[in-house]
Amino acid sequence: MTALVRSGVGPLCAMARAAIPSIWRGKYFSSGNEPAENNPVTPMLRHLIYKIKSTGPITVAEYMKEVLTNPAKLLGIWFISEWMATGKSTAFQLVELGPGRGTLVGDILRVFTQLGSVLKNCDISVHLVEKTPQGWREVFIDIDPQVSDKLRFVLAPSATPAEVFIQHDETRDHVEVCPDAGVIIEELSQRIALTGGAALVADYGHDGTKTDTFRGFCGHKLHDVLIAPGTADLTADVDFSYLRRMAQGKVASLGPIKQHTFLKNMGIDVRLKVLLDKSNEPSVRQQLLQGYDMLMNPKKMGERFNFFALLPHERLQGGRHQRNARQSKPFASLVAGFSELAWQ
Repeated sequence: MTALVRSGVGPLCAMARAAIPSIWRGKYFSSGNEPAENNPVTPMLRHLIYKIKSTGPITVAEYMKEVLTNPAKLLGIWFISEWMATGKSTAFQLVELGPGRGTLVGDILRVFTQLGSVLKNCDISVHLVEKTPQGWREVFIDIDPQVSDKLRFVLAPSATPAEVFIQHDETRDHVEVCPDAGVIIEELSQRIALTGGAALVADYGHDGTKTDTFRGFCGHKLHDVLIAPGTADLTADVDFSYLRRMAQGKVASLGPIKQHTFLKNMGIDVRLKVLLDKSNEPSVRQQLLQGYDMLMNPKKMGERFNFFALLPHERLQGGRHQRNARQSKPFASLVAGFSELAWQ
């Protein structure tokens, strides 16, 4: 059994090691020139280096899953779940027996501040693919041969399954694909088509126009994605054109539209006016106006977030069978947020 495993792994590692260094230096990826002192050797980095040495370079999707769902994060989520289930006490003790240097409990405590982003991202990871003279090649992560405790991007020496998700008429030379998101959208579309309902997706994203969106954040600041893995949140923008394609026409899709447009259509201006009229406290009014600015300002979240919906075809085609006696043409049903509604 051992011999079979070894013989299977050996050629794979050899092929993976033949990967050529990537010349793709995305805006938020990694400059590759960071000094050693800015690249601390975290437990997650040691784990990744051991993994890569054992099995060869890993995909960006696998890297994201390792970093975002490592055991410390899962343990942290378990503790938070128990804390919520027992009444969310304002005072509690987190005790680790045999802590050594306290690395594990430190990672768990970090989850307490990162949990929101972990749940929001739902651990959906992307594959990065680059167009080369030899065709599409997936971007992998390997150990830098010049620095033993540093990671770098490389290109796969041959085709990988991720390339299946590239459209034949794709004009971009760098593409981020997310098969996991495609599976979710296919499942949602099938359920909505069979039993009705609707899905609303809100996230950073684009309509098949952007390329290098894979990036890291630490302390609300951009962070090199390959530096100190496990200490920063990793994310990538949603490609809504891919989601639309994965719906396979089973349901109707609307959007993406910018957040400020969606919220305006939903009546956020009316809602703000009502809240301001009801409040006499200057501090509360200031908070309301600041919150409105954060949500609606194009330079803040107003144009960064997008909304995308999946609906049954009948929801939009209802007018086909229901005509107003004064109308000679069918009318289309309005969908809140995606159409400007009349507020009275």
